[in-house]
Amino acid sequence: MKKTILLLFLSLSVTIAFGQKKKPAAKKTAAANVIAKADNLTAELTPGKEQYQFEVLLNKKDSLFTKKINVSGNGKSAATKNNNIPFDCKITPFTAKGTPLYAITWSENNVNEITDKTEDRTQIHSEIWNAATKTQVLANVQTAIRIKEILWLDKLKNASQTSEKMRNEGLVFTLTKEGDVLLKSKTQENKLTYNPATNSYDNLKATVTTPASKPKKK
Repeated sequence: MKKTILLLFLSLSVTIAFGQKKKPAAKKTAAANVIAKADNLTAELTPGKEQYQFEVLLNKKDSLFTKKINVSGNGKSAATKNNNIPFDCKITPFTAKGTPLYAITWSENNVNEITDKTEDRTQIHSEIWNAATKTQVLANVQTAIRIKEILWLDKLKNASQTSEKMRNEGLVFTLTKEGDVLLKSKTQENKLTYNPATNSYDNLKATVTTPASKPKKK
């Protein structure tokens, strides 16, 4: 009888001990950083070990859009630690043809380093959104590329010179006071105006210009 009671006591002790084990602590999620705000729109950047999340929220709960950013290769050098992470974000409210819209702009930088050459690429993203319908009305990406290269003057690499050049891709985005959009390059200019009926921007005028030719040397 005593043995039976002792076994029951040990069994209850083991059950209680297992029941009192602490649950594993939940992994903490990195806090989102607010990088831009206007009216009821908020742009947030959530850091992560291998992936960042860039998101624009409506009333802090409904996602207008979300962008995943792979940062697993970042940090190999000081120049590449912030590759592709959005910065200089702005949210600009405006009205076009009586419709409230938002221009959301941000920049992304990407540095690619290879032997004797560095390519520094900066992209400026410009998007127009209709928050009431949660739709993207217009999107534009302008890219500026700075290339720095070491040119060796002899096969033994005893003497060198540094070459730097700039290259631009895409069109420069400009928002007018009337809510129209100008997209420009050296050879092209497009004017777009908002159409409430289709909730889109229509190309109002496109102008193509020919760069002036350089005078021939005599």
